[in-house]
Amino acid sequence: MKTTGRVVVTAVAMFIAFQAASVAAFVIFGFIPGPPGINLWLATAAAILVGRYTWKQTDTPSEAAGRASGLLASIGCGALLIGGIGFAGGFFGPMIFAPDANQGPMLGIFITGPLGFLIGGVGGFLYWRRRRSAGALQQTKP
Repeated sequence: MKTTGRVVVTAVAMFIAFQAASVAAFVIFGFIPGPPGINLWLATAAAILVGRYTWKQTDTPSEAAGRASGLLASIGCGALLIGGIGFAGGFFGPMIFAPDANQGPMLGIFITGPLGFLIGGVGGFLYWRRRRSAGALQQTKP
């Protein structure tokens, strides 16, 4: 993947992780008194870890030699990435664009998240298949 694409994908993944970890930390620590700023620290740590993982997983195949790059890894990475984007768009979008809607976040939980997960899994499979066939073509050339 080109560097521009890697930066965009990593930034989106970090944003989604930061938002999800913020909500989770608020639910966990919002009602329990804890150290000040723990929500921000946990959300930032989650975003950094997800960003690092995403950056490593979007290497070109030649750079990723020696790492597991099989069918399940491609399907899982595609499903989690596109599913996360779909979930974040469906969950946070109605909060931003229609704050009066009382069931807005349900869109991300029940519709856009699962659909994004399925579409990402299919996309990961197609990506793996294309990469495998390109590798087979390179091996047959003299």
